[in-house]
Amino acid sequence: MKSVCFVLMPFGVKPDASGRAIDFDLVYKNIFKPAIEHAGLLPIRADEEQSHGFIHKLMYERLLLSEYAVADLTILNANVYYELGVRHAARPATTIMTMADQTGLPFDVTGLRAFTYSLDADGKPSDASGASNLLGERLKSCIARDLVDSPLYQLVDALQPPPIDRERTDVFRERAAYSADTKRRLANARAAGKIDAIEAAEESLGDASGLEAGVAIDLLLSYRAVGGYQRMLDLVARMDQTLARTILVREQLAFAQNRLGQSREAEETLKQIIAARGPSSETNGLLGRVYKDRWEKAAKAGDVYTARSLLKQAIETYLEGFEADWRDAYPGINAVTLMEIADDPRRHALIPVVRYAARRRLARKGQADYWDHATRLELAILANDDNGAADALGDALTNAREKWELETTARNLRLIAEARAARGTGASGIDPVLAELTKRIGTF
Repeated sequence: MKSVCFVLMPFGVKPDASGRAIDFDLVYKNIFKPAIEHAGLLPIRADEEQSHGFIHKLMYERLLLSEYAVADLTILNANVYYELGVRHAARPATTIMTMADQTGLPFDVTGLRAFTYSLDADGKPSDASGASNLLGERLKSCIARDLVDSPLYQLVDALQPPPIDRERTDVFRERAAYSADTKRRLANARAAGKIDAIEAAEESLGDASGLEAGVAIDLLLSYRAVGGYQRMLDLVARMDQTLARTILVREQLAFAQNRLGQSREAEETLKQIIAARGPSSETNGLLGRVYKDRWEKAAKAGDVYTARSLLKQAIETYLEGFEADWRDAYPGINAVTLMEIADDPRRHALIPVVRYAARRRLARKGQADYWDHATRLELAILANDDNGAADALGDALTNAREKWELETTARNLRLIAEARAARGTGASGIDPVLAELTKRIGTF
């Protein structure tokens, strides 16, 4: 699935400062669109929304969610300049300014680098092919290097970093501003625990392609909460294409694909994300789960050598994700759990690092979630700390939000128990914890 490049520019024929009539539709068709496609991106052109007198919410969402943007500043178009300001405030990088040559930039952006193209006396692109090729290469460079181009982020120090990857879906759902009635309806449908309740809520919301981003994400995660993985795939196919191509949604798509047994599709979705922006705790955590599932399948089938290779691949993928962001213990605990199963001695050095990451999260009031307590639980089990496991289990059960979270933890503990039993080292403290998790899963 391609990343989106959002194009901010005038429409139709508009005069520049000298009175020359410029055909911006032709500029888009012959320069911008082929350049964006050449860079492997999906071009989406903004609507003017002149009749509303204010930028529509969908415009804001596209400005915030599109991974790349091109803003044409050839004429003093108030809409484009306002949109560029919003974009520069929201995104430190991945925005390219363009203009026709012989155009002077206003003072506030005059120090910024802009891509220029040539127009003839009739206001039509001259050497459109050459300009398009150069812009395409500029976009490719932007994708590869991800340099900061926003003057706000260049000049203002100590801006707050984004939350760790694992938090993004919950933060998006909780903080997105949309109808309280819709939020309540979806929360009630999740509480009912049945897919048909979510489906009824979706039907009442209307066409999925026109849903606000917050509503669409909440709906997607509601299907996830009740195990409606095929419905997740169906929803992604119908939602606004800008939103569908965000990393957040593509990660959830891969999650659903893997749960449906579409392992190859999930792997490809996640590897595309990593190829485009590098490893991350969330993407690698999801990809590690893909390899972990394959390892279990191969092991159960008695395919010893394939299982050995897949277990190693899962460990290295989780480890890469943890090293990408040491604040997120989730891929770290998965790495050390699988290292325990593989009897990999590296786990002894890694466990203290994972424990510290988990403690730092737990020390920050209001930030700890289920996975932080589940990490404590697994670390206690690995250390044969029965009292610590009992304390962590209580906190994990209290903070569990969705059934699949408990199922994931129970599965990890079973794997540890099986590996220890095979080595004859025992499984101290695991049985009562597993019994309590199983009971809670049954009543969730």
